[in-house]
Amino acid sequence: MNETIAPSRRQGGPHLGVLAIVSAALVVAAIVIGAALASGTVFVSPFAGKAAVAAYAQQDWASIRVTAMLQFGSAVPFGILAATAFARLQRLGVRVPGPSIGFTGGLTAAILLMVSALATYLLSRPELTTDATLALALSFLAFATGGVGYVTGMGLLLAGIAVPSLILGLLPRWLAWAGLVIAALSELSFLSLAIEPLQFLLPIGRFGGLAWLIVAGFLLPVDRREVRDRDREGARA
Repeated sequence: MNETIAPSRRQGGPHLGVLAIVSAALVVAAIVIGAALASGTVFVSPFAGKAAVAAYAQQDWASIRVTAMLQFGSAVPFGILAATAFARLQRLGVRVPGPSIGFTGGLTAAILLMVSALATYLLSRPELTTDATLALALSFLAFATGGVGYVTGMGLLLAGIAVPSLILGLLPRWLAWAGLVIAALSELSFLSLAIEPLQFLLPIGRFGGLAWLIVAGFLLPVDRREVRDRDREGARA
């Protein structure tokens, strides 16, 4: 019995859905707790100007620091999720570039989210933000890496999972197509670097992508046997 259970556990790895939930929960906690510590004040956009950013950083540095901590923490399960999804797709027999592309995107997103969190942490240091220009530069760095950088990387992760899942029937077709749509919008978010009105794509990619990963993480099969069993049940129905 031990010989049959042990390999199954080794192949299964961390649960994709749980990893996505943990990452999403830390992202939400960063927003909620950060706003609570700042008496409901939302994070000041770098587009508000250096005076507004520096004033916010000086006044609500504790809120910014907690936000940075939780954001950094959310990148860890996200990176693990990307590696686990790559291994899962390989085990399911996907031998096309999709899983590698997805892993590259997921790892890039996790790293850039960490960079964004570290830039946000530096923004919480009062001794640095006395220089309004430096405070604005840190704010833009945090925005760019945690916004366009993170969302674009996530888009590649979603596409790397959704495309082979659609072709091989690993996920329900509606879910695979939803993943492709969110992935496409996430990739288009890079245009917001020059066309600011397109920044509305960032929350779609960020939160829509996390929601998709949660659902897909619970529905993606563990091995080919599970796929065959699902196909048999569908044929009987």
